[in-house]
Amino acid sequence: MEINLSPRLLLCSQFVKSGERVADVGCDHGYLGIYLLKTNIAFFVFASDINPGPLSSAVRNAEKHGVAEHISFHLSAGVRDVPREFDTMICAGMGADTMLSILEDAPWLRNDRYRLILQCQSKTPLLRSYLWANGWDIRQEKAVKDGRFVYTVMEVVRGDYTPINAGESYFSPALSADKSAEAKEYLKRTVRMLRLSVEGKGENADLTEIEALQKLEELL
Repeated sequence: MEINLSPRLLLCSQFVKSGERVADVGCDHGYLGIYLLKTNIAFFVFASDINPGPLSSAVRNAEKHGVAEHISFHLSAGVRDVPREFDTMICAGMGADTMLSILEDAPWLRNDRYRLILQCQSKTPLLRSYLWANGWDIRQEKAVKDGRFVYTVMEVVRGDYTPINAGESYFSPALSADKSAEAKEYLKRTVRMLRLSVEGKGENADLTEIEALQKLEELL
């Protein structure tokens, strides 16, 4: 029986390195972890969710697909109760506020041994700014269209403090390296959103948004 991942989760899976131990935080029904094991990408998966219902569903799905012995399941807020023996943490389908809370609650993640794969649903500029200000580096970022929306998936590693301009928090240098049609659409949608916000506020427009809009218009 095949696992058909959404475009968002499929892109997340492509950021995982062969043989890694993966923590799938907010695993929901467990399909991403199951896919990583059935395709022989991941060596082991730590699946966690804050809600018992989805976690129970993930257990059943893993058993149905014959990979339960390669997954450990954890009822956990973020990675608080997840063993630390993983290589890569995936957070997908969450807003920036939730991701920031997870990272703040786990300062031990600030270690060269861990990689993060993040697929943010909302307030992505806030997430990028937080990462750069707290010693993380966005090594790669790619855009993906899922339904009517365009999202990005980023690979994050430890780095140095990186000064950025306002535009880069909306469209990172790593994302600029993505020359796909999806990345171009993401840029156009971001510019359109900023224009609406700046024009709607008139004289009260946020100076950071004005600067970001000017920087991104240069990329069009």
